[in-house]
Amino acid sequence: MDRQQEHVIRSVAEHDIRFLQLWFTDVLGVLKSVTIAPGELEGAFTEGVGFDGSAVEGLARVFEADMIARPDPQTFQVLSGPETGLARMLCDILTPEGKPARGDSRQVLKRMIAKAEDAGLAFYTHPEIEFYLFDAEALAEGRLLPIDNAGYFEHTISARGTDVRREVVSRLEAMGIPVEYAHHEGGPGQHEIDLRYADALSTADNIMTFRTVVAEVAQENGVVATFMPKPLIDAPGSGMHTHLSLFEADRNAFFDPAGQYQISLTGRRFIAGLLRHAPEFTAVTCQHVNSYKRLWGGGEAPSYICWGHNNRSALVRVPLAKPDKSQSARVEYRALDPSANPYLAFAVLLAAGLAGIEGEYDLPEGAEDDVWRLSGSERKALGIDALPSSLHRAVELFEGSELMAQTLGEDAFEFVIRNKNREWQDYRAQITQFELARFLPLH
Repeated sequence: MDRQQEHVIRSVAEHDIRFLQLWFTDVLGVLKSVTIAPGELEGAFTEGVGFDGSAVEGLARVFEADMIARPDPQTFQVLSGPETGLARMLCDILTPEGKPARGDSRQVLKRMIAKAEDAGLAFYTHPEIEFYLFDAEALAEGRLLPIDNAGYFEHTISARGTDVRREVVSRLEAMGIPVEYAHHEGGPGQHEIDLRYADALSTADNIMTFRTVVAEVAQENGVVATFMPKPLIDAPGSGMHTHLSLFEADRNAFFDPAGQYQISLTGRRFIAGLLRHAPEFTAVTCQHVNSYKRLWGGGEAPSYICWGHNNRSALVRVPLAKPDKSQSARVEYRALDPSANPYLAFAVLLAAGLAGIEGEYDLPEGAEDDVWRLSGSERKALGIDALPSSLHRAVELFEGSELMAQTLGEDAFEFVIRNKNREWQDYRAQITQFELARFLPLH
């Protein structure tokens, strides 16, 4: 038993932990868990906990159903909340032979991180996570009622949303998950909480914890939280704008004081990789039919493939790094939505960026105009293409991508295609209220 495992066992005793939740994520980003008693912990570290992998979306086929969840001791956290004596750890999923399960999305990200490390690079991410809060009683009656009518950065003293945000931040901080900002967003009942920079694997683990904490705190306050990208027709969608950076040891590989916007050649090629491969990986970063209602719903949604400095209509934004703060040089990818599987999303973003670096992609000129206001011919003249406008088109581009097949691996890649095609077919089969109102005779 290694030192980290021994530390967890001591911490369980010191904090009087009665139940240990072992968490893992299916390919769609849905959290799964199994609970064990402290007496089973040592065995879980050495042998793992067996379960039927074929019952978990995208994890295993029926004829290879036996899977093992082995907790990662570095992810141990005491859960903060009204119920005490609980802790959680994230798990890696293994085959009975002890090999990484090919459909485990956490393993997909770990493979990409290992590839970056082979090139001497460490991958860091910083997500800005938006979500809506709706009144639970109204929702039970079939009414979608936001819990407030506040706007962007509005100070709401008595609103329930403020209480929810404060409690979420308090619990996350108590669990060792640092929060940078929390504020009201632009839509009624829409809120944003930004997690502090961390390595990509820790950030993905923290996002899974974050979504669980938000849902639990909302329920305790009589509201329902949703990370649905576009729950309201006439209000902004929810995104998860994510800042990305690469480090070589302690040096920010994206920083060059002589570069445009202080971005290095490595950073420019990373951006070029994101832009070139964005249509191929959008089925992962925007994985639901509803995601495309957000992307093409107007406002600041990043529908067009371009980059710029302080241009919030661009797909990739480059904030200006201060010369004395080289560590802050980064790029922001703006199409990612909060319903995505964070492990797969970070994996495809890293894969695209590394492809740009390895392939020495040229970065096109940046766009400083609001690309939504440009005409189609103006965008064409500037060489600005569009992201997929539907899940169907996104899956077609994903399916034809050699880079995505290599990044996800055969099992996860094929499952995403099957699942998303099924979602599209189910969506197409629906008769919507719009169609009834538009085409059904009133008399």
